[in-house]
Amino acid sequence: MLTTEEKTLAVVAALEDVKAQNITVIDTSKLSSMFERMIIASANSTRQTKALADNVVVKLKERGEVVLGREGEDSGEWILVDLGEVLVHVMQPAIRDYYNLEELWSRAQAGRPKLAVTPK
Repeated sequence: MLTTEEKTLAVVAALEDVKAQNITVIDTSKLSSMFERMIIASANSTRQTKALADNVVVKLKERGEVVLGREGEDSGEWILVDLGEVLVHVMQPAIRDYYNLEELWSRAQAGRPKLAVTPK
């Protein structure tokens, strides 16, 4: 079984093999107890999105890892590969821009806003 860092490096290598663009790795270990890393990559077409996700699955299975799930293959615009402590998002640029996961998770890292409490 790979460590989180080894798994992250294996995913990035698998994405680079199929020419993923704008690969971003976000450390979510202090933000979520469900996963430690989020990897986001862009693809130019539905065919490439599917090829990238397939290559991640194949390369990680070759290294003995279990793929817990895959979502989004029907449309091919955004495919999520769940590797446990590592989540992989393969997205077409328009979808990636729209959801802007990098900004969402960077805001979470900056800290959540404090709730105003009205004294009794």
